[in-house]
Amino acid sequence: MGRAKVTVVGAGNVGATVAQYVVERELADVVLTDVIEGLPQGKALDLLQAGPVHGYDCRLTGANDYEETAGSDIVVVTAGLARKPGMSRDDLLFKNAEIVRSVVEEVTRLSPEAILVVVTNPLDAMAQLAWQVSGFPKQRVIGMAGILDSARFRAFIARELDVSVENVTAFVLGGHGDTMVPLPRYSTVAGIPITELLPKDRIDALVTRTAGGGAEIVSLLKAGSAYYAPGASVVEMVEAILKDKKKVLPCAAYLEGEYGIHGLFVGVPVKLGRRGVEQILQIALTPDEAAALRRSAEAVRELTQKLKV
Repeated sequence: MGRAKVTVVGAGNVGATVAQYVVERELADVVLTDVIEGLPQGKALDLLQAGPVHGYDCRLTGANDYEETAGSDIVVVTAGLARKPGMSRDDLLFKNAEIVRSVVEEVTRLSPEAILVVVTNPLDAMAQLAWQVSGFPKQRVIGMAGILDSARFRAFIARELDVSVENVTAFVLGGHGDTMVPLPRYSTVAGIPITELLPKDRIDALVTRTAGGGAEIVSLLKAGSAYYAPGASVVEMVEAILKDKKKVLPCAAYLEGEYGIHGLFVGVPVKLGRRGVEQILQIALTPDEAAALRRSAEAVRELTQKLKV
């Protein structure tokens, strides 16, 4: 059988962190590609040399072209420009669309059976573009956003209540960014909804901080954006797919009428397994939540219309 093969496109902070977490969990061999000469080769070699210490035997390869990526099980697309302070996600739109289009054309030619995990921002629109360019069935193109957003929400809830993060589940729907829709009544501590444990004003404060979670880190780092939590979130998806775990996770998936949304990638709870998105779970929303999700979807649709996808 041999090990699974994961290609990570973009050897920046997010891509390198994904590669690191994948091999540390011994999930797959990794090919790291980037346009910058020497960067993916250097990072791959460095990670390879950590193998004896961590005890992983996975192979790591760095490359500036795509030939090494042939036959990948999963391709993670992180390539693109990161947000700089004061930059809107839309500023990134056209530049990153160009990058994602060329990446997807290359990787799908060499790995026609792969599952694409899209991380490049603006996330939902880039997933839509990748799906269209690849010609893949919708099950095999998935955007990573909701896991990161809910991880941020979970971290803040755990700190607020001084409980283990392992006890906290959180639910976040919608587009990645300012229009995300955290669902406090589906967010729990050991099964107890946080609406039973925290007053509304505290929950609202946590929700606001979650929605601005990426921007908060950008403003602190000044040069760059988050990568540890995004990298970990990608690897949770990679693991669920490669191990066929059927794990229910919030991901950007292509909707054809679910939640009343048609023809758009939006963050919803999905079941992830070896075939990719194996099911979209529909949960009952209050009128307010449904309206917030529609607003989020409209924000995504605006971007996809700008890109004509």
